[in-house]
Amino acid sequence: MIVFDLHCADGHRFEGWFGSSTDFADQFDRGLVSCPHCGSDQVSKAPMAPNVAAKSNARSVSSPTQESTGPVKSVTRSSTDKSPVASGTLPPEVATAMKKLAQAQAKALKESKWVGGDFAEKSRAMHYGEEDSESIHGEATLEEAKELLDEGISVAPLPFPVAKPDDLN
Repeated sequence: MIVFDLHCADGHRFEGWFGSSTDFADQFDRGLVSCPHCGSDQVSKAPMAPNVAAKSNARSVSSPTQESTGPVKSVTRSSTDKSPVASGTLPPEVATAMKKLAQAQAKALKESKWVGGDFAEKSRAMHYGEEDSESIHGEATLEEAKELLDEGISVAPLPFPVAKPDDLN
């Protein structure tokens, strides 16, 4: 899991959580990364130092600061917007809320079934009574999700990326 500090062309700052840098690039290329405040897809990111847990027998070492890691580079959709975003610390109440949201998602995933790319098909089958209803999670394109909602089928994106069961150790 990787967290990027992001900002849009209008200066709104927000975080994006992705399974990997490749996941970010894929979603960015498909136009799925946008500002939650204004909807702009003119989004830039700043690389962040990884948060790696120390081994229990390791000595405590302070992590390097942003200044010591070199210059910040940004990735952007617009050739005119190249401003970097500096990483910062989340306010404690935001960090607490994010932790609770992640715990709620983990509990929901534990109580649901992974259906992968069959998500839209399975959701429809359950909605129309062709299969028994159960909690499921999986993958759907933005277009498929909109079609499900248009049909009155309740779906929602997960706030944090989910690793496919086959990708786990």
